[in-house]
Amino acid sequence: MITTTNLTKKYNNNQVLHIEQLDIPKGQSFGLVGNNGAGKTTYFSLLLDLIQPTTGYIKNNDIQVNLSEDWKPFTSAFIDESFLIGYLTAEEYFYFVGELRGQNKADVDALVATFEDFFHGEILGQKKYLRDLSKGNQKKAGIVAALIGNPEVIILDEPFANLDPTTQIKLKQIVKDLAKEKGVTVLISSHDLMHVTDVCERIVVLEKGEIVKDIVTSQATLKELENHFAGTEKI
Repeated sequence: MITTTNLTKKYNNNQVLHIEQLDIPKGQSFGLVGNNGAGKTTYFSLLLDLIQPTTGYIKNNDIQVNLSEDWKPFTSAFIDESFLIGYLTAEEYFYFVGELRGQNKADVDALVATFEDFFHGEILGQKKYLRDLSKGNQKKAGIVAALIGNPEVIILDEPFANLDPTTQIKLKQIVKDLAKEKGVTVLISSHDLMHVTDVCERIVVLEKGEIVKDIVTSQATLKELENHFAGTEKI
């Protein structure tokens, strides 16, 4: 589904990302972890054609993302609150995204209604602009907006940050259902090793822009990652 080949990104001759080859198959729940500056957001930004690669390319369903926009109808993302339109209410924003994705108001209402429990009564019907919501509620709105239009690929950057524990648990179930029940390719970056091992069947570790681990998730994965980042991993 997503193929990365000879990809690099440099800023002022400083290389921040170098991935020779990375293949993510359709329907996989994929986790990207690493310390600050490891290149996680850079990779997602390249995947979404928000920045240009220095060399190499990423293909999404055989479409090179920096040469064509044909991948956009089946791909969605929520990276941060800059993806939102602050002067709209949540409902207005959902309808706006729906229109972009060929969904009418009834389609959007039907989808959003399934997330009433996720919203916990704090987003819909509040007559608040998105900019006036808490960081956590902005994130909830952005994540649900990313699900509008039945995308085949969903990219979420730090989705568990700023969410309360109850919402984190609900989000993990949403992600699991997307991959396992609907065959959606879900890419998640996170600093939270426990959450990412809970929801992702495969985890890649980035360090200084390069892949240092590519793990099929098992019961031992969380401990392996903790040891890696603690510097206590056995050689």
